Amino acid sequence: MNRRSFLSLSVLAVTGSVAYSMTVTKDGTVVRHDARFDQLVPADASLEKLADGFDWAEGPVWQASENRLLFSDIPKNKVWQWSKKDGLASFLDHSGYTGTTPRGGERGCNGLAFNGAGKLLLCQHGDRRVARLNDDGKTFTTLADRYEGKRFNSPNDLVLHQNGDIYFTDPPYGLEKGPNDPARELNFCGVYRLDAKGKVTLLTKELTRPNGIGFAPDYKTLYVANSDPLKAYWMSFPVKEDGTLGEGKIFYDVTRQVPRMKGLPDGLKVDKQGNLFATGPGGVWVFTAQAELLGRIDPGCATANCGFGEDGSTLFLTADKSLYRIATSTKGLF
Repeated sequence: MNRRSFLSLSVLAVTGSVAYSMTVTKDGTVVRHDARFDQLVPADASLEKLADGFDWAEGPVWQASENRLLFSDIPKNKVWQWSKKDGLASFLDHSGYTGTTPRGGERGCNGLAFNGAGKLLLCQHGDRRVARLNDDGKTFTTLADRYEGKRFNSPNDLVLHQNGDIYFTDPPYGLEKGPNDPARELNFCGVYRLDAKGKVTLLTKELTRPNGIGFAPDYKTLYVANSDPLKAYWMSFPVKEDGTLGEGKIFYDVTRQVPRMKGLPDGLKVDKQGNLFATGPGGVWVFTAQAELLGRIDPGCATANCGFGEDGSTLFLTADKSLYRIATSTKGLF
């Protein structure tokens, strides 16, 4: 048996799908399951580590006006910036917890996004809210921190609809004592919509650990990751005309892979063609809109999130303590 056959059988045992090609470098592995993957990630593309030393990197978002990437370091309560010109630098301290009482846990911000006016939006674990960074670069405006008078668990990730509505997830990861924290006020983990008037609508509470979130290019489908190791899958929901969700279905289930590979369904992004780039066990899984597995990008550690940047054809990965990038032939939705 040659090496490629052995590697393919190994991938089959783990993912249930045979790989026809694998590129292994010092910074990670690119696994190709379908020839169509070559149209999204060039055959000679490989992962490149850009920076490391973080506690848990998350939430990458590209700021085109400044030609830089912003991303969270949740335990350090910090946002970093990276650019090709200047490399790594600090962007924002006290990014998710602005209180004065010392606390542990996942206190920093998680998901980041820019609204139509170019303002930075943050899912703040420690302050348990969705907030907007003010023009002073230090303080925040609360956009939403409660549902029906009860404080959120810890908003985790967010995505903007084309009309400006904010869709976000609310698992308990940012609570200092997790789901059993006595400060918890909601007994479920929801997916919500925040409209322009500030109204918060609960869209679904059927997911046990809703996490990453993203729209299809036509905004008619919403994808949500469920980061429960016993129910590790991505869901897809039809988006109704009024912005609420129809009945969801499992898009792809990786529960069987969790014991064998590092990571869980977490952050996700969609490219302009509707392909899904979703972090999960074993790195970033790449699917067609029909849930066909095309390939996987694996830095060899638990991968929290990914995001497109530069001219749209670079995929950045926040993975455990490091930041990576890989060239793509496709371009992502911003």
